Amino acid sequence: MKTGTVKFFNGSKGYGFIKDNESDNEYFTHVSGLVDEISENDEVTFELTEGKKGLNAVNVKKV
Repeated sequence: MKTGTVKFFNGSKGYGFIKDNESDNEYFTHVSGLVDEISENDEVTFELTEGKKGLNAVNVKKV
């Protein structure tokens, strides 16, 4: 599991971005990949999977 911080999340549109703590890369996440509800600045753990436009964060859980 990777760890990161929610940089942006739009609950009404159901998507956002998570910044990886190790690499500083940012990954797209969709509400379908969330385990817990998240908000901006939440600390989370996540896994990566290949999406249509690159890597997506899935199995996103609050720490």
